[in-house]
Amino acid sequence: MNPLLRSFVSRLVQTGSLTITDASGQVHRFGDGSGDPVHVVLRTKHAERRIALDPMLAVPEAYMDGELGFEQGDVLALLKIAYQNFERGGKEALVMKFGEGIRYLFRRVYQFNPAGRSKRNVAHHYDLSGELYRLFLDEDMQYSCAYFPEPDISLEEAQRAKKRHIMAKLALEPGQKVLDIGSGWGGLGLEIARLFDANVLGVTLSEEQHAVSCRRAEEAMLADKARFEIADYRALKGPFDRIVSVGMFEHVGVNHYRTFFDKCAQLLTDDGVMLLHTIGRTSGPSVTNAFIRKYIFPGGYIPALSEILPAIEKAGLIVTDIEVLRLHYAETLKHWRERFMANREKAVEIYDERFARMWEFYLAGSEAAFRWQDMVNFQIQIAKKRETLPLTRDYISEVERQLAAPGGRKAFTHAAE
Repeated sequence: MNPLLRSFVSRLVQTGSLTITDASGQVHRFGDGSGDPVHVVLRTKHAERRIALDPMLAVPEAYMDGELGFEQGDVLALLKIAYQNFERGGKEALVMKFGEGIRYLFRRVYQFNPAGRSKRNVAHHYDLSGELYRLFLDEDMQYSCAYFPEPDISLEEAQRAKKRHIMAKLALEPGQKVLDIGSGWGGLGLEIARLFDANVLGVTLSEEQHAVSCRRAEEAMLADKARFEIADYRALKGPFDRIVSVGMFEHVGVNHYRTFFDKCAQLLTDDGVMLLHTIGRTSGPSVTNAFIRKYIFPGGYIPALSEILPAIEKAGLIVTDIEVLRLHYAETLKHWRERFMANREKAVEIYDERFARMWEFYLAGSEAAFRWQDMVNFQIQIAKKRETLPLTRDYISEVERQLAAPGGRKAFTHAAE
């Protein structure tokens, strides 16, 4: 084994049971033997050298290229050992953090997302075949963190609960104008239009998602209430009574947070309410994982609260509620990963083996980050006036209960107290 790699792994992996067979066939064992055993096979000297120098990018690339395989365990099990040992700190953790620190210096370059570049970034991920996403998403094509009020509910139930949770926090009233920034395949916007008789505008930069959303609106006979457009948030004109953005803020980039919230303040009525649902990190400002930035979400970044809140404040908006969803996304990703693996051969048919390996690593790596690193979800409720919403949070659970009742609730009205 490459001497630098062996030294690095032996110092990093103090707990767990990791076996590595190197490119020459020699077997090396690391850890204290606890936990589920993982046996990795490195098939080339090239992979050994690259992993020794840049493990955060080289491990997934070696797996994608078939230079790294498993005799026992899988990607998730390997990352569990790595992340749990990484959290202990030590010299090897500092080495990995140093590599990420170098990337931190360039993060504003990576996250420079003017309108044209934003559209290209979105196309890279969201204009992939819809058949791929149907292999692992729920029936409503919700591609964001689900909400698990009970741990054993299905993915479909958890995604419906997520939509109810968001709609309750929006404090919707019949006939309001609602803007959905980053509307995906249209599921949330259509639900708001149907249940609250609202006039919804959903905007996306994805050609694929736009086509599906428009078709769904026609099929549901809601095209007069729910419109979907290909548009950048910076080009929109208001006003809107409610603004919701789910899973889009991760693509804005730190350079543009002030622009984003200034625009939302401009679009929102004086009595309006906004709900921002975004992945976040608990450990403070950082940098996008190299593999994710290169292959999955170019231009993307997971923010800390300390990066979001100043931009909200400077836009003249008021934060009225913050909820941190901790392991909900880990459970969501577990469902997605298991469904994808059950349909993996179909993914190979749609693309190829290398793509399937990349997607497998993406889903497993994301789940690991929510289970054993600092990834969470933030739901930030925002208004312009302190008196716009009720004084307590009781209305949220009450509306959720009404929406979950048989047949749902056609409309919700509330009186601000």
